[in-house]
Amino acid sequence: MAVTIRLSRQGAKKNPNYLIVAVDSAKKRDGAFLERLGQYFPKAKEAKDKLKVNAEAVKAWQAKGAQVSQTVGQLLKTLAK
Repeated sequence: MAVTIRLSRQGAKKNPNYLIVAVDSAKKRDGAFLERLGQYFPKAKEAKDKLKVNAEAVKAWQAKGAQVSQTVGQLLKTLAK
């Protein structure tokens, strides 16, 4: 089973928010996931409110061999700054 850390869309029409999840790469985008790792709110007014991530859980999944999607990788880079 190949595990990917990627976004899963939530929210209403024209008001999205995303879950950052660890999921089997063969599953659908919004399907069942293994673990919820954080949330991303693109329309939040404050920069500190846009991204909430459990960094320890992300590192644990990466240690187990999980691949990070390109979008989540970019979000995590902004968190590290």
